[in-house]
Amino acid sequence: MDWDYPLSDPYAFPLPCCRSGVHPCRNEGGPGDRIRVFPPSLMRRRAGPYPVGYGCGIDIVHDIGDAAGFKRRFGEGTGQEWPSPGHPGLFTSVTHSFKITIPMKWTINMVDEKAIEAAQKQYGELLRKQLERVERLKNEPDWTDYSKLDKLIIGVCGGDGIGPYICNDARKVLEFLLADKIAAGKVEVRNIDGLTIERRVEVMKAIPDDTMEELKKCHVILKGPTTTPKKGDPWPNIESANVAMRKELDLFANIRPVSVPELGINWRFFRENTEGSYAVGSNGINVTDDLAIDYCVATTQGTERILRAGFDYAKKSGANYVSVITKANIIKTTDGKFLNIAEKVAKDYPEVRWDDWFIDITTAKLLDPARRSAFRVFVLPNLYGDIITDEAAQIQGGVGTAGSANIGKRYAMFEAIHGSAPRMVDEGRAKYADPCSMIKAVAMMLEHIGEVEKARKLDMALDVCVQFEKRLVMTGRDTGATGEEFAKYVIETVQRPDLEKVWKDYVDAAAAKQQ
Repeated sequence: MDWDYPLSDPYAFPLPCCRSGVHPCRNEGGPGDRIRVFPPSLMRRRAGPYPVGYGCGIDIVHDIGDAAGFKRRFGEGTGQEWPSPGHPGLFTSVTHSFKITIPMKWTINMVDEKAIEAAQKQYGELLRKQLERVERLKNEPDWTDYSKLDKLIIGVCGGDGIGPYICNDARKVLEFLLADKIAAGKVEVRNIDGLTIERRVEVMKAIPDDTMEELKKCHVILKGPTTTPKKGDPWPNIESANVAMRKELDLFANIRPVSVPELGINWRFFRENTEGSYAVGSNGINVTDDLAIDYCVATTQGTERILRAGFDYAKKSGANYVSVITKANIIKTTDGKFLNIAEKVAKDYPEVRWDDWFIDITTAKLLDPARRSAFRVFVLPNLYGDIITDEAAQIQGGVGTAGSANIGKRYAMFEAIHGSAPRMVDEGRAKYADPCSMIKAVAMMLEHIGEVEKARKLDMALDVCVQFEKRLVMTGRDTGATGEEFAKYVIETVQRPDLEKVWKDYVDAAAAKQQ
């Protein structure tokens, strides 16, 4: 019998149907059977030991063992037939033709030109947007001088899950410390809604337009955790509200301090916030069902400004030591650019010592007592900064103890570094959520707007409450304090007239135990 296989429709090509090494049609054909392939003029043989039939973009690779015979029988022409030969290899004893059904043993290379064209179009659109962004970066405004504002507007966004609870606790601390400025009309604290996952899904945007409009009326923002849907969640796959806010408000510097005085740890991380692997994280391309590609973005302008932010801080704070973290030995283009620009920027800061480390060994050295106390300022791309600052926070006492600042020249946003913990809400434990990370974010906000002394006292009070005195302990359950109770504890501690002495005594005693 003859098996006709027209190749006019490559998308109708049959899928693999056999998991064994046995010919799937061994019992369907017989000696003398033939296969007719249309159009054979589209078929040729790839260089190498395996014959390859090309039909309308489809490669069929079969270890037939008789490449020359295969090539002869699939020569140029129209309607040529292939009587199955006896051949060495997989089917030495088989002398029949076969029906075109592809077993797993074979390899199918599908070159889908339409998919490539679609991916190229999407990639081109991404490139256009990024190049437009570069032009905006070249003309960005100067830094906001908060001291010259008639009124400083602080927006408070609760977010999702435990966010509204811990945000409210932190807000009480903030309003206590700025009570004089609020009473004098120099500071206004506004509540901004709209960042719940329900509202964001309702409008299918990372940040609803009306919420973004309100955010842009503020100078600085205190933001609770928000939910970012992941695979398997009941929510649609919308972009992270954090990522969207950082991009829209151009909050390019994510700054996270970590302090463990008794271990000699006093770190400050400057993570690039608007580029890297997160820049177009929701715009990757599923080229085909088998191939997905994401992108990593590095611009000269974006890289230089985060590096300058880190070096400026190192110089002004007296730290005078910067470690630049990349994986430039492997990620040679974007990480290589980051490191090359670091070398150029460093020349403008001769008083600041600097070195570079790879991200993998850096994660180990943060745990090395012989090395970690020497580190001071880290500057690093987006993804690496996101990961390593969680590790650093764990050394300090957990992600619940660490705050985060997201700084731009026009706006600034301060937040906890942990997630929204919806399980705590579902289990009725939200009021026991630890507000320390949000209170730490308040301290960073105070420092950023020029209230340096109030920020310093709040930092010391947090150390006393969390690391040393521990009169109240957060457990996340009814076995510990509520967030509201802990916020009151911090407010009481920050008012102590002997706070600085108490803090120093605790630090000295803890350091002595480490020796």
